[in-house]
Amino acid sequence: MAAEAAAEASLARLSPARKQPEREDDDEENPEGGGESAALNGVVVPGKEKSSNLDVKVTESELETEGKGTEEESTRESDSNILDVSSDYPREKHISIQRHLADLEKLADLKEGEFTMAVSETTDLHVTDEKKPCPLCPEEKFKACYSHKLHRHLQNLHWKVSVAFEGYRMCICHLPCRPVKPNLIGDQTFSKMGAHYHCIICSATITRRTDMIGHINRHVNKGETESRFITVPAPKSSHEVLKESATDVQVLPNYSTPQKTDSYFNPKMKLNRQLIFCALAVLAEERKPIECLDAFGATGIMGLQWAKHLRSSVKVTINDCNENSVTMIQENCHLNKMKVKLHTKEEDNDEAMGDGGENSDTIEVTKMDANVIMHLRSFDFIHLDPFGTSVNYLDSAFRNVRNLGIVSLTSTDISSLYAKAQHVALRHYGCNIVRTEYYKELAARIVIAAVTRAAARCNKGIEVLLAVALEHFVLVVVRVLRGPSPADDSAKKIRYLIHCQWCEERIFQKEGNMVEENPYQQLPCDCHGSMPGKTAVVLGPLWSGALFNTGFLRRMLFEAVQYGLDEAQPLLKTLVCEADCTTLKHFSIHSLYDENKQEECGVYIKTPNTSAESYLVHGKRKSDEVIRNAAKRQKSENSAEHPAFYYNIHRHSIKGMNMPKLNKFLNYLSEAGYRVSRTHFDPMGVRTNAPLAQFKTILMKYSTPTYLGGQAEGPVHLPEDVKAGEQVQAAADSKAGDAEFLEDDKSGVAAAMFTKDYPTHCAAD
Repeated sequence: MAAEAAAEASLARLSPARKQPEREDDDEENPEGGGESAALNGVVVPGKEKSSNLDVKVTESELETEGKGTEEESTRESDSNILDVSSDYPREKHISIQRHLADLEKLADLKEGEFTMAVSETTDLHVTDEKKPCPLCPEEKFKACYSHKLHRHLQNLHWKVSVAFEGYRMCICHLPCRPVKPNLIGDQTFSKMGAHYHCIICSATITRRTDMIGHINRHVNKGETESRFITVPAPKSSHEVLKESATDVQVLPNYSTPQKTDSYFNPKMKLNRQLIFCALAVLAEERKPIECLDAFGATGIMGLQWAKHLRSSVKVTINDCNENSVTMIQENCHLNKMKVKLHTKEEDNDEAMGDGGENSDTIEVTKMDANVIMHLRSFDFIHLDPFGTSVNYLDSAFRNVRNLGIVSLTSTDISSLYAKAQHVALRHYGCNIVRTEYYKELAARIVIAAVTRAAARCNKGIEVLLAVALEHFVLVVVRVLRGPSPADDSAKKIRYLIHCQWCEERIFQKEGNMVEENPYQQLPCDCHGSMPGKTAVVLGPLWSGALFNTGFLRRMLFEAVQYGLDEAQPLLKTLVCEADCTTLKHFSIHSLYDENKQEECGVYIKTPNTSAESYLVHGKRKSDEVIRNAAKRQKSENSAEHPAFYYNIHRHSIKGMNMPKLNKFLNYLSEAGYRVSRTHFDPMGVRTNAPLAQFKTILMKYSTPTYLGGQAEGPVHLPEDVKAGEQVQAAADSKAGDAEFLEDDKSGVAAAMFTKDYPTHCAAD
């Protein structure tokens, strides 16, 4: 039966469907046998052999006709299947890269001494099976075997674990193709040699199949699908065009995965881009034109939005160190009808600066490291958005930034900033942190502390304009103040934080270098006295100053309304509420031009003045009394310290009690004399200057028992001594706050006169 199977296999190879290559010059007489010879795969075999049980009749004329008919096709087929080591580019593909399993079997047939086939003088074909080696395995790994065993070996070992790409299969190869370390010589070379794959595109050798699949996918994502080994070029993948804020950008496949593409584009960061645009628009109103830099361009979406909407007010420079990203930025500039000036050499930067302002629609594209371009040139606005942390670029950013310029940075290493990888936060930012209820604000203060230290090293101080920490990123926008005095003032605001792990009360350490005997006395809580062991930890160093600038946020909100940035408006309204530490009842939005005289960190920021009509309310000119009231309100807001951190109302709820509604609870705290507002860091967070003990007392006072769920919300009846103690404590704590709120009520009329027509409600509600 084995002989019958071998004969059928030989006939299949000789059939016209398989078109096995033959050569005419092989039809010669066999000097030993005296008979005719048949050529199979270019190997001459004796023309007369005897088989044991089977005689197959094949006429001599049929063999000659078949050989002549397939002569030309054999040459082309052999060129596509056999490795030609003498050919130059484009080179032939490796022998492990085939289209079909039959092509892989043909490689085994090309080895000498495989099949011995003879045609007798009586036109009887006798087939005998001999041992054949594997074409993809060395003799040391796989010894020569019979055809049926070799077929199973090729199918199960090489073909089943192959990697498919555009009709080709990259089979696993065991030949000594991979480069070996120089110290491995002689027999050690084969001992270290392992299985590997040959890339059909770049001819690289990859050991693991999963790595090979990822390697091919990276070629596809970069658009490198045209192989050096395939004679027919593969069609390039079409780029997808996305639109955001009236700006079109081309993106590569897998554009939202930074590990799989060069031109990274994240649609979830749209809010981040809108906030940065509003900050740049406010700076453009102060002085123009300004030079702004997008240090990590990727697709160039952010710089294109700056140039398209702000026009002649800005000179945009988009930088990226990746060549594919620079090419994509140029294409996106042409897509948005913007002129491009490309500079890739560092010595050409001086000429580029001089030519940059000739055309308002010209965008300068540079290809260099972000640290290099920030060291070589000065900018008014710099935005940093690298993958992960941005601490590696802070020194370069503050080196040449101009006075009163703005530096914004987006940090996406939230695993370390949100205390999931505390050792990474210690390594990058030099801060000790733990997971707390206010971890998002803690992350913002960590980044600002790193920014402050970097600016102080360059004899510059900072004024924090905006700090936002959301699910995917932490955004910090600061204004740069040149001089050693602002640098010293900013450095003094970096302190350590004492955090109680039992009740989560927190307080910044007092200023000074003297060592205290009992640091627990600084905490308002008494957990250390009532609990055994150590109850508090020291976190930091952190930024202890304010996180927001009210005047700058109001102007950002005005710009967001002017340019129709709908997603940024609700967040900016919440930030204005949080910066003023007011609730909805006390919230109002001033006009942009009402903030002309506002002082930011000791510096008066000038903005364009308008005509007298902007200060009129239907025929009534601003009186001197209104101006004085506005100045008093501004002075009281600047003098009052902004409450640090916030409390989560659910975290401190009482078991078995139904909490009041959040807005009602804010009113209860405000009636008690404390400053209170909601926060964007936590939807259920309350920012207040009330101690945690008073926070819990008021929360319990206005909570209802669970079994009285149907009863209306109201105060819980407490003992008389508890009531008296609470009233005395609340009166003592709110004495200063009452004077402040009286001043706010006096200036409320003035605030209403300056209110614009855009919405005046807090987005948090």
